Amino acid sequence: MRDTRIPLFPLNVVLLPGGSLPLHIFEPRYRQMVRHCLRHKLEFGMIFAQESNVATVGCTTQIVNVLREYPTGEFDILTEGRAVFRVFDLLSEREYHEAIVEYLADSGEDAESHKEDSLMGMFQQCHSLMYSELWSPSAKDAIWPLSYRMASHLPLALEEKQALLEMRGEPARQDFLRVWLSKALPQFEQRSRARHRAGGNGHSLN
Repeated sequence: MRDTRIPLFPLNVVLLPGGSLPLHIFEPRYRQMVRHCLRHKLEFGMIFAQESNVATVGCTTQIVNVLREYPTGEFDILTEGRAVFRVFDLLSEREYHEAIVEYLADSGEDAESHKEDSLMGMFQQCHSLMYSELWSPSAKDAIWPLSYRMASHLPLALEEKQALLEMRGEPARQDFLRVWLSKALPQFEQRSRARHRAGGNGHSLN
């Protein structure tokens, strides 16, 4: 059972379940939060914050590695997304933020296999254009929904990642990515052709 009272870390970042995020922790209140989480083996909540706008849906994260602890008390840590939550109430009893949260389960509806195959084809095409190789999913990451794993490799805007995080069904998330890829693929193909022309014999084709 996950705690419903968790430390909260508002940041201009959207973390998805299964996604990795390195963090440099320098503010005294969040250094205290990290020490508390390490001592008690707790997850903390990452929530998207922009100036005065703070989302109500976020993702818990687990500290999987302390990369470096500085003499000043700062930390470099590696975290990994775990569970989606909604903030129910904010608390101000400690130096750092805390919240009472409720965890959000998926609808349980499975994606249609033919649609998933179509999405995989589009994603592999996109991945090949961006990274010059096909995606080889890791077996250990198979516990996470396919949409989250794909999204971690795509240059989605923060608002798009947040929209994906707030969707409570895998079919809806896959439909979202299918639409995104259908718009993005022509741009990636155009950039790929431009790179190949630039890397040719030095002459541009008109």
